[in-house]
Amino acid sequence: MRRFLLLYATQRGQAKAIAEEISEQAVSHGFSADLHCISESEKYDLKTETGPLVMVVSTTGTGDPPDTARKFVKEIHDKTLPTDYFAHLQYGLLGLGDSEYTYFCNGGKVIDKRLQELGAQRFYDTGHADDCVGLELVVEPWIDGLWAALTKHFKSFGGQEDMSDALPQASDAPVSTAVKPELLHIQSQVELLRLEDVGKGESELREQNETNRSQRGRIEDFDASLVRSVPPLSQNSLSIPAVPPEYLEVHLQESPGQGENQASAPSGDPIFQVPISKAIRLTADDAVKTTLLLELDISKIELSHQPGDSFNVICPNSDSEVENLLQRLQLADVRAHRVILKIKTDTKKKGAALPPHMPEGSSLQFILTWCLEIRAVPKKAFLRALAEHTSSATEKRRLQELCSKQGAADYNRFVRDANVCLLDLLLAFPSCQPPLSLLLEHLPKLQPRPYSCASSSLRHPDKLHFVFNIVEFPSSTTSASPRKGVCTGWLATLVAPFLQPNTDVSDADSGDALAPEIPISPRATNSFHLPEDPSAPIIMVGPGTGVAPFVGFLQHREKLQERHPDGSFGAAWLFFGCRHKDRDYLFREELGHFLKTGVLTHLKVSFSRDAAPEEEEEAPAKYVQDNLQRHSQQVARILLQENGYVYVCGDAKNMAKDVNDTLIGIISKEAGVDKLEAMKTLATLKQEKRYLQDIWS
Repeated sequence: MRRFLLLYATQRGQAKAIAEEISEQAVSHGFSADLHCISESEKYDLKTETGPLVMVVSTTGTGDPPDTARKFVKEIHDKTLPTDYFAHLQYGLLGLGDSEYTYFCNGGKVIDKRLQELGAQRFYDTGHADDCVGLELVVEPWIDGLWAALTKHFKSFGGQEDMSDALPQASDAPVSTAVKPELLHIQSQVELLRLEDVGKGESELREQNETNRSQRGRIEDFDASLVRSVPPLSQNSLSIPAVPPEYLEVHLQESPGQGENQASAPSGDPIFQVPISKAIRLTADDAVKTTLLLELDISKIELSHQPGDSFNVICPNSDSEVENLLQRLQLADVRAHRVILKIKTDTKKKGAALPPHMPEGSSLQFILTWCLEIRAVPKKAFLRALAEHTSSATEKRRLQELCSKQGAADYNRFVRDANVCLLDLLLAFPSCQPPLSLLLEHLPKLQPRPYSCASSSLRHPDKLHFVFNIVEFPSSTTSASPRKGVCTGWLATLVAPFLQPNTDVSDADSGDALAPEIPISPRATNSFHLPEDPSAPIIMVGPGTGVAPFVGFLQHREKLQERHPDGSFGAAWLFFGCRHKDRDYLFREELGHFLKTGVLTHLKVSFSRDAAPEEEEEAPAKYVQDNLQRHSQQVARILLQENGYVYVCGDAKNMAKDVNDTLIGIISKEAGVDKLEAMKTLATLKQEKRYLQDIWS
């Protein structure tokens, strides 16, 4: 059997699932995959590896390799390694990322680049899959093309061909039709700034959007929907994936689960139960979004934090959604039964293991509430498995279409983009009656939600503030009301009885004596912190709730300045933006106070939806990037001459990209260099940890 080493670096399980898919497909193509998590270094040795290496690497944070790959990345970046350290290694790498983030697929790119520097050679072109449009658009063709590339590799190394062919370069490696070879030899610093996006002109993107819209319009004429397709798809023969092998055996036992609480859901970090001591609404009643500030009382726990840190809130699924799911699955009567899991003795799944995120002997209600992401958009493999348990021929055909290659556009439109979850599917396809085991195999772990600290422990000892918008999105089912975010909806309901209107945080009364408690856990420390040298100037860019960590920064600086009245403190610029001056200008009084006392030297605020006052000569800035542009000389001086720092916090999708592009434009203009040189400068600032992002999608 032709063996290859298959390593995955995963944060939330995506890369692992894809690697398992490769491993399962390998057998039918005449290969054997030796599958390991990249962290299991005792099970493989790249230094002596003779077979080809296939890697699937995800990206986390704002462009970091996943936690499981930290040790591996550190080891291969050892400066003492010779440049031929991996000269014996042939590899193919699939990177996973999300183009809403500036450093797209950077987890994979960091490893890919370093393997090249150490002499490893590609036998197959690197793939970069984008979760923003659907990983499968690249993943599926990349896996399809992998088998030809491996076959060619084994042939050339088996001596059946001229040995000059033995080391195929990336340029002549077989490429499946849907994956174009990417330009992978661009200088590393520029690579960090996603050069592949440069040159994709706005007009090209606009054209693409118009095409998409017109296609959508045509489809709508025929009234396609989640449950109904139109020609040509409805008449096509379909290529559908193989049914994923079942591997769990589930028994329900009457004895109730003992002493269950959210803290019994496994987690690598310590979990603390902390009371919510205050809840304040920061926005006006007529604001587009409702923003809340919560204060946690952390006096009874050991949780050291500094401004810029973040922490996890462990949240449950909505009671009503869990109830609806139990009813639809006809399991409401056994909700209190204990769930006993075993691996099926005859399973075809390689390396099948019990899901670690479901504590042994928990009740069904507990597992659906605290352990499984029931809101997750079902993957195509899940749809394929559900089709097997659907008795209506039309419903079964539609589920097969949605997971087929031919139905990729429908899957993206009606499942992925519509944020459809399992419950939506089960309501839309009434003849689908999946066993509980199938749900436990396919639903991912319910992830904790990260939030930035919005306070300084110097100003608020024993307290921790955080800020969030109550997320609302339309439900995909017509009858249901709009859904709230899993965590933000839960928190809003918890604090509703003692929520106070916008008021100064320090003046607010403490909440109810019976303040609700929530479970939180610390997160790995990051570098989104104030400079160690307080004399270094800082630029903070944080529209909307992105201002939260900067309030903590400024509280911290105020206390430091009180303690060191003769100290040297650098200039502090804050670029804040919101929709309306009178509705959602968060922390308006507090920011005004910091400006008055000189803790904040410059406050530049933009309002994207307010009309300009007639008496103003210059139109007011609409967005934070407009204000940055207006102060480009000072921004460039701080970054290029004064060794300053720039911090960006908030939405990754639009704002962070726009700010990134604006900074490139500012450096290019003020330093008189071309765009490429400006990108390199910005990449260097990132490497020096003077350009820091805390962004989310």
